[in-house]
Amino acid sequence: MKLQILGKGCAKCVALGEHAEAAAKALGLEYELEKVTDLNAIIDAGVMTTPALAVDGEVKSTGKVLSVEEIKKLLSA
Repeated sequence: MKLQILGKGCAKCVALGEHAEAAAKALGLEYELEKVTDLNAIIDAGVMTTPALAVDGEVKSTGKVLSVEEIKKLLSA
C-alpha cells in the first residue's frame, strides 16, 4: 500500500503523515509513506487545498488533518 502526503511540509502536513503512519501500523498493513512537496505534482493530482492524503494514487482527503481513527476507516474500507 502506498500512502502519500501531499503538501509543502507545513505542521499540518507533518501531523497528517504521522496520523497516516500510526493508522497503517495499527492495522498491521505493509505500507510505503511518500511525502509529495512538489507544487506541480500536487496540482497534477487535483489537490487544491493541502494537506492531502492519497492511498495507492487515489486522493482520499484534502484540506484537513484526519485523525488516526478516520484514516483507519479509510484504509480498511
